[in-house]
Amino acid sequence: MHHADIDKEKWDRCIDNAVNGLIYGYSYYLDIMSPDWDALIMGDYEIVMPLTWNRKFGITYLRQPAFTQQLGIFASLFIKDDLTKAFLKKALEEFSFAEINLNYGNEYNQATVAWPNRILPLNRPFIQIEKKFRKDFVKKIKCNNLVYDTDDNVEKVISLFIKNYSSRIHAAPQDYKNILQLSLLLKKKKKLFIRKVSDPNGQLLSIAIFLKDKRRIYYVMSITLPEGRKKESNYFLLYYVVKEFSDQNLIFDFEGSAIPSIQLFFKKFGSIEQSFPVVRINHLPFFIKGVKQIYDYFKFGNQKNNF
Repeated sequence: MHHADIDKEKWDRCIDNAVNGLIYGYSYYLDIMSPDWDALIMGDYEIVMPLTWNRKFGITYLRQPAFTQQLGIFASLFIKDDLTKAFLKKALEEFSFAEINLNYGNEYNQATVAWPNRILPLNRPFIQIEKKFRKDFVKKIKCNNLVYDTDDNVEKVISLFIKNYSSRIHAAPQDYKNILQLSLLLKKKKKLFIRKVSDPNGQLLSIAIFLKDKRRIYYVMSITLPEGRKKESNYFLLYYVVKEFSDQNLIFDFEGSAIPSIQLFFKKFGSIEQSFPVVRINHLPFFIKGVKQIYDYFKFGNQKNNF
């Protein structure tokens, strides 16, 4: 279905009621991060899949929008392999090339890779959650004389992120404009909050943007400044975010990474793995495949995209 024909009210109701509903799947998120997205829709919006497309060199292809960890198929039941294949087959009738992430509720036996996300259920008193934390890490936090606080300056956080991390992240200038626009919208909807850690003199050490819906808290953007790395202030930040939102029917979503050191960091919180399938399909003609490889080399060098 073309973008103009999508009933956004029915779409958002499907995401709201989906067993695997995620904030990335709502129409207001997609409208900003992937304008003009199309969709596959089964029945009266019982099962839906956003088609986040782009166009380069005259080729229209499916791609994963920046700052959008998982999309794929959403429904009131988890999606089995045969239905996932049927949706992808239908999508590839229109697109010959795809690099997209499905979601944790989509079974797909032909996935290029299962991306290792980690989550932490918060529906217990903090004293029970803390028992699963690494003991040395808890001891270090309790000896740290740092200050945990709120902030509301979205522009400042994104500006700091661009200054400190843009050279490592595969995002275009427009992606940062989009995430700023989205963050300001989500702040108005009360689906975004900012937390920070400073030293006793008020020097900022770490700061992060978190998204929040009725199911999850999403750790979408964080900055740890050089002095903060020395003091390991990011441990302190996440420890107190988990404590603040403990004993609520929420899941803390670390937005996992394939980088071993980052995985180890998340494991120290007693998190569990909840991977999702990554799909890379190339049905382009042979000579265009070569153009795609050259384009990727000059865009990314010899580094792999860590999404």
